[in-house]
Amino acid sequence: MTDLPPARRVLKAAEAAGAPCHDCVTLDYDARLLRRRRLVTVHDEGFLVDLPHATSVNQGDRFLLADGRQIEVIAAEEALLQVTAPAAALPRLAWHIGNRHTPAVFDPGAVTPSGAELPARILIRRDPVLRRMLEGLGAEVTEVSEPFAPEGGAYGTGRTMGHSHGHGHDHGAAHRDHGEHGHGQSPEGRDTGHPGHDHDPDRGPRGHRHAHDSP
Repeated sequence: MTDLPPARRVLKAAEAAGAPCHDCVTLDYDARLLRRRRLVTVHDEGFLVDLPHATSVNQGDRFLLADGRQIEVIAAEEALLQVTAPAAALPRLAWHIGNRHTPAVFDPGAVTPSGAELPARILIRRDPVLRRMLEGLGAEVTEVSEPFAPEGGAYGTGRTMGHSHGHGHDHGAAHRDHGEHGHGQSPEGRDTGHPGHDHDPDRGPRGHRHAHDSP
C-alpha cells in the first residue's frame, strides 16, 4: 500500500464540481465526521486527514491533498429502516422520531420517469426499540440498505446525536443544536415521559436546562 500526501482541507461538492478526481474513499455516516484520521481509498492508497476542526463530510465532497489531487467521498450503504405511512400520519411519526433525537432522513417521495409514484418515507438506522414503537403507532417499517445522509441540527448544520436506549442517555451535541423549545408533550398533548426544559434564571434570559441535567 502506498501513502498519498495528507489532506488538510475539504472541498464541498459544489466547489469541486468538474475538477478531476484522483480516487475515492467510501465512508459511512459515523466515519464522515472526522478531524484527524488515516483513510484508505478504494484503490488501496492510504492518506492522513488532518483538519483544523471536526468536520462532517457528505457524498461528493472531496479531500484536497497537499499536492493538489482530490479524493472524493462516497457515502457507504448502511443497514436502515424505511418508515412509511399515509401522508396525514407521517408528520406524527416524524415527531416521535425527532423527540428521541434520532438522526433521520425525510424523503418526500417522487414520480419515476415511468410514472410510478414513490411514497414519502423516513429513513433511520436499524433499532429494534424504535421499530416496535413506530409499528405500534401504525407505521409500515421495512429493512433497507442505502447511503445515510440525515438532516443536520436545528439550523441545518452539524450533527444530531441519538438517545441511548440504556439506563441513561447522553444528549451531548444534540442539545447544543437546539434552539429554545420544549419537548415534554407530543402533538396530541400527552405527556411523553420525557421531561421538558427547566429555564434557569442563573443562566440568563435565553439559558435553559433539562430536568435531567445537573444543576
